[in-house]
Amino acid sequence: MDFDLTDEQRLLKDSIDRFVDDAYGDFEKRRRYQAEPAGYDPRLWAGLAELGMLALPFAEEEGGFGGGPVETMIAMEAIGRGLAVEPFLSTVVLGGGFLRFGADASMRAALVPRIADGSLTLAFAQLEPASRYALHDVSTTARRDGDGFVLDGRKVAVLHGDSAGKLVVSARTAGARRDRDGITVFLVDADAPGLTRRGMPTQDGLRAADVTLDAVRVGPEAVLGKVDQGLPLIEKVVDIGIAALCAEAVGAMEDLQRNTVDYLKTRQQFGVAIGSFQALQHRAADMLVAVEQARSMAMYAAMMAEEADPALRRPAVSAAKVQINQSGRKVGQEAVQLQGGIAMTLEYKAGHSFKRLAMIEKSFGDTDHHLRIVSEADSLIEAE
Repeated sequence: MDFDLTDEQRLLKDSIDRFVDDAYGDFEKRRRYQAEPAGYDPRLWAGLAELGMLALPFAEEEGGFGGGPVETMIAMEAIGRGLAVEPFLSTVVLGGGFLRFGADASMRAALVPRIADGSLTLAFAQLEPASRYALHDVSTTARRDGDGFVLDGRKVAVLHGDSAGKLVVSARTAGARRDRDGITVFLVDADAPGLTRRGMPTQDGLRAADVTLDAVRVGPEAVLGKVDQGLPLIEKVVDIGIAALCAEAVGAMEDLQRNTVDYLKTRQQFGVAIGSFQALQHRAADMLVAVEQARSMAMYAAMMAEEADPALRRPAVSAAKVQINQSGRKVGQEAVQLQGGIAMTLEYKAGHSFKRLAMIEKSFGDTDHHLRIVSEADSLIEAE
């Protein structure tokens, strides 16, 4: 199997790598970006739009780049290496996924150009106080009101939800709280009457919000996908998001491993660099192995992310998430232990990378959750 990038993909990689290196090469810049009202610098977001990154997964006839999961993987690896704080995952990957697979042509024509030029950001409001990782556990309701719907409920920890222009909201239009049927996905204006947001910083330096919907009225045009049949759409987009998170984690791990090796080469003890000690060399080698295992599974996730058959896609993506979670914990812990107390200071990048890896580990399912999905699957095979 050929894992080499095409010429176009190599150009994309060079462009996004240069952009992230310029924007985040000095780690102090990240702190300044986080201090912005939205939690990121709008000028950098505009810069990503100029590069064409915000149009990455959309069809060319809709004003997009025409990229696929591999192109998303390339972008997310760079984001992970730089610990970038822009809402690329929430807007382009997750929000864009709902538009690509759930919106009609007129909605895509209206919204894709706004995402591509950086004027519109999206956020996915799925998690609820009692839902944990179950995508079908939805207690937010949407009752019919004429041709439209009235939404009531609460969503928590909505990534970049405090600054998004529109929210993708899952709500129950029929059935009981944990029924797989009866879920509908809506695109809701963030400033809709009855919708309130409480923003907060997250442990990894990003932003999130708790969202309350109190008699929020939406029209029939707000529905993404089919009424009462939104769960397959949610699962598909979440699997694409998990594949993107796997790639981001590989970027963060790769940076941590290189950072740790550089430290071992320069830190002096007993008159020599501590990297000359064989025991530490073995631990650094173990870190490299963990990174490469994660990279292989991130590639597998990218290959399977848009597989139409969920019986093939879901266990494949879950298997990748298991390896990513395990490798991320291994690399993060080794980096902190080998670099000592400096790795836990706020001024040093290593600890922040470990925080981001820890948050990725819990995003859309922890290791036990995804091991259960893999164990219940018939097999892990690639679709023909």
